[in-house]
Amino acid sequence: MKVHYLEIVSHDVDAVCNAYEAAHGVEFSAPDELLGGARTCRLPDGTTVGVRGPLRETEDPVVRPYWLVNDIESAVSRIEAQGAKIAMHPMEIPGKGKFAIYIIGSNDHGLWQL
Repeated sequence: MKVHYLEIVSHDVDAVCNAYEAAHGVEFSAPDELLGGARTCRLPDGTTVGVRGPLRETEDPVVRPYWLVNDIESAVSRIEAQGAKIAMHPMEIPGKGKFAIYIIGSNDHGLWQL
């Protein structure tokens, strides 16, 4: 298992990014509109951390790992059969791959296929 993208939804994006930059010596990008306006930082192992504000009024702050998979459609089918609620069916982000979001055990999780 490998986390491809770690998404942090926060009401104070700059404060979160500034804290990570100060603690870890990293630098976050300008907002990336393809990732919902997330400011991103690439880690040495290739994982990307993205921090963004809520995209809708009802979206709560959350930390959501997106696990890398080879076949997102198959993975979504298998986890749905295990009782997961699919919050976002596989969707392509041009040039970045496909992602999906599911909820199980009262937690948000994500999948990512390159």
